[in-house]
Amino acid sequence: MKNRDLPLSDDQSLPDRIVTAIRGVLGDEQYILHKPIFGGNEQKYLQDCIESTYVSSVGRYVDQFENGLCNFTGAKYAVAVVNGTSALHIALLLAGTKTDDEVIVPSLTFIATANAIKYCGAIPHFVDSEEETLGIDPLALRDWLAYITEMRNGFCFNKQSGRRIKVLLPMNTFGHPNKLDVLKNIADEFGLIMIEDAAESLGSYYNGQHTGTFGLAGTLSFNGNKTITTGGGGAILTDDFEIAKRAKHITTTAKKPHSWEYDHDEVGFNYRLPNLNAALGCAQLEQLPDILVSKRRLTEKYKGAFSSINELELILEPANCSSNYWLQAIKLDRAFMSERDAILQGTNDAGFMTRPVWNLIHTLKPYKGCPKADLSVAESLAKQLINLPSSAGIV
Repeated sequence: MKNRDLPLSDDQSLPDRIVTAIRGVLGDEQYILHKPIFGGNEQKYLQDCIESTYVSSVGRYVDQFENGLCNFTGAKYAVAVVNGTSALHIALLLAGTKTDDEVIVPSLTFIATANAIKYCGAIPHFVDSEEETLGIDPLALRDWLAYITEMRNGFCFNKQSGRRIKVLLPMNTFGHPNKLDVLKNIADEFGLIMIEDAAESLGSYYNGQHTGTFGLAGTLSFNGNKTITTGGGGAILTDDFEIAKRAKHITTTAKKPHSWEYDHDEVGFNYRLPNLNAALGCAQLEQLPDILVSKRRLTEKYKGAFSSINELELILEPANCSSNYWLQAIKLDRAFMSERDAILQGTNDAGFMTRPVWNLIHTLKPYKGCPKADLSVAESLAKQLINLPSSAGIV
């Protein structure tokens, strides 16, 4: 039985009031941060896949899943791969990212975004985030690029490092879209290629256009904690036929089609999504519209529960956006961010799994020496943000 409208007492500490508010939405059950929902044809499709014996990278469910992603997102092409990180790796390679190129990326992101850059031998160049979207701040980005770069023969170079800046890589934090058209215009102005990390934003739209479709390519993740899951998996979205064709080729070990010959014409990657995982994804994709409705309903419940706690705000979709609300989040007022860890302790002790945002990438050992702009907003957000239980079907 879930409790509703539990009274908040001014005598309670802030952590206790937050626990009371969450309990008013979730009741007395314990909840992890995010778990998948299997309520459709998952077992049916998995059993069919097993009986077909095509459980690896060959089989009809891979094609079906890719077509379903195209139909849902509006992208012309989708290439399914083993995870979101490999999708980013391939997208960056196909954008021409080379050793010692720099890639503009937020520090406020999951480490996979930066790792994929390093896989190419390139160097992350960290820029600040904004309060509204939690993504790259376009105004700060343009000012920074105007200050630190120069154009040489039509290419953008970092005046301080001497390296070429090749790619702009925004990430849609917690499923909330960046100001993607503005970022694309900045990329064009400075001769950068935009690749969109939409790992968290399947089902999110900016000005009516699905995320992951604004740049040369976008990437998705279907990890077990994402809006829908294939167990492990990802995809590259693009409207460019040649990019899609080459992505499919090099993620399948660059093997040339032939009935029996093993002819590989370049170094490739064993990144193709197995048919078994794609079968799970097909069933999940059928349920995506209902999952998005459920997540929006949870947002409204949290919105009501936190409305009387003035020390924080619930993160809501930015203007001109429709968010998938992958992970619900609250943002503490700066005057109360010192209580973050007490809130995390209190909520987790009460059985409600919460967590802080990721450690900023520029603070992590592998990336401490990378170029960076002023990151004061991201550094503040890292102390203010707390994720809440966000699974579909909670309410």
